[in-house]
Amino acid sequence: MNDLLEQTPATKAKPSGAQKRYLERGLSEPGGKLPLFDRDGQRIKDATIKSCLSKGWCEPWYRNPIKPDWLVCKLTREGRAALGKDAG
Repeated sequence: MNDLLEQTPATKAKPSGAQKRYLERGLSEPGGKLPLFDRDGQRIKDATIKSCLSKGWCEPWYRNPIKPDWLVCKLTREGRAALGKDAG
């Protein structure tokens, strides 16, 4: 019966390669800030960011007044857990 315990989406789901690369960048940044651009200088796809938001792996940090359509996010405890890192 314990096998049927409901889990939250963040504990069931595993990040895709793109999601994992995005989320891992927050592990070494102050406050868990996530990048707008990848290591090659290409903008992170909105679909990647929005899918991480929907799973609770990241959350909006602040609005960029110069580029209000850009999602500036930070890593959450759930995001750290999805990466297999201590969520504490």
